[in-house]
Amino acid sequence: MNQNLSAAHRILFLNTLAFTICFACWTLNGVLVTYLVDNGIYNWTVIETGWLLGIPILSGSLMRLPMGILTDKFGGQRVYSSLLLLCSIPMFLLYFADSYWMYFLLSALFGMVGTSFAVGVAFTSVWYPKDWQGRALGIFGMGNAGAALTTFLAPSLLNSLSESDPQNGWRILPLIYGVMLVIIGLVFLFMVKNKKSGAQLKTAGQLLGPLGKTRVWRFGLYYFLVFGMFVAFSQWLLPYFVNVYKTSLVLGGLLAAAFSLPSGLTRALGGYLSDKFGARKVMYWVLTSSLVLSALLMLPKMEILTPGKGVSANKNGVVTATAPDRIVVGDQTIAIQPKPDIPANTSIFPRSFSWQEVLVRQNDQVQKKQLLAQGVTLIKFEAHVVVFTILVILIGVMWGIGMAAVYKHIPEYFPNEVGVVGGMVGLIGGLGGFVGPILFGYLLDVTSLWTSSWIFVFALSVISLLWMNNVIRKMTHKEAPHIRDKIEP
Repeated sequence: MNQNLSAAHRILFLNTLAFTICFACWTLNGVLVTYLVDNGIYNWTVIETGWLLGIPILSGSLMRLPMGILTDKFGGQRVYSSLLLLCSIPMFLLYFADSYWMYFLLSALFGMVGTSFAVGVAFTSVWYPKDWQGRALGIFGMGNAGAALTTFLAPSLLNSLSESDPQNGWRILPLIYGVMLVIIGLVFLFMVKNKKSGAQLKTAGQLLGPLGKTRVWRFGLYYFLVFGMFVAFSQWLLPYFVNVYKTSLVLGGLLAAAFSLPSGLTRALGGYLSDKFGARKVMYWVLTSSLVLSALLMLPKMEILTPGKGVSANKNGVVTATAPDRIVVGDQTIAIQPKPDIPANTSIFPRSFSWQEVLVRQNDQVQKKQLLAQGVTLIKFEAHVVVFTILVILIGVMWGIGMAAVYKHIPEYFPNEVGVVGGMVGLIGGLGGFVGPILFGYLLDVTSLWTSSWIFVFALSVISLLWMNNVIRKMTHKEAPHIRDKIEP
């Protein structure tokens, strides 16, 4: 068993390394296209730029299901090596890209590296026993950190490569990425042993059979939340910080990276917790945390003006004088609270300011109980950037844990269909990353609230948690008490 685990650990290391490189390549356009547009090398419109950012994510998501099926049928070594070597071709061809549509087509093709997740999940799971799969898949999922590698390293490489040739120096960068794909592809081709699940003996219809089960789509919803929203906010947080908190691009990028890097690394923790406490319990923690944190995040920066305590006349009389701090009625002077100086600086906690505004004028005849000055209360809530960033990091961490918990379920309930089920779940999650920023843009346009994106996350968390609770409640009523603890959500 120790020898088997040793071989499995070696495969896990190579799978994780390959997935890290693939994820770095998958997110290349986020840096490269932005560089090309900002430096005037290509005059692409905002819409064209948006599609170039999204098309690798889309192709890499849509093709996860068929790649998962191929992995179940032929084994991860063959599929992984083929994928890595074939995706290096469009990466190399980017060197010759001289038009929008050529760049678009090549981006769609090299975006296929995003399917490496479905391949790696299936290939990792067949090497590990049940009690190790949560940890193994969690460690494999740490390859998400490849996105952070591109974010941190690619800009410096582009600046260095463009020093001698500002117009064409960028073309060397995709060549570097292509070489990395070739190297790891050759490692898989010649140094990795193939291993298949029991799915290679099944027909296509039998392989697709699990997709008819509601459980698969429920896993897909969970993954749409924890992975899809992770990818979406990895792109959305930079403009969020710049527009809401007026940060610089550099500071906004650092704060956005503070969200994406920990959530990728905590997948390993999620796998360990899923093995130790069970994936169902971990998903409860994740969904509840997502609900609570998104509820806090959806509160916008705002000022609430509301009626406060006023001042009324205690007898009939004539107003003989008024001032910001007093009203004189006959021979009686009534003190009122003047408007305070309201500081422009932000504060971490909400603050309230109260004052009273005079409603009467000199020589007015007033009656007893008549309102002389109305009360005003101003509540300022800054949604402070420090608090906001901490909450964002926390929800990213919980989503990272949730990614591993979702995939812990799959080999337990679909041991011979990990590729197809994992591929479909990954497809749904990847689509969340593609449609998320587009949906957030529409929500912002309709509501004029940047926090509308967090309102969507809150609603998605509520739906996921209610669905989980409803399913478990129904199943526990049907099953015998002694096996209730084994029921999956």
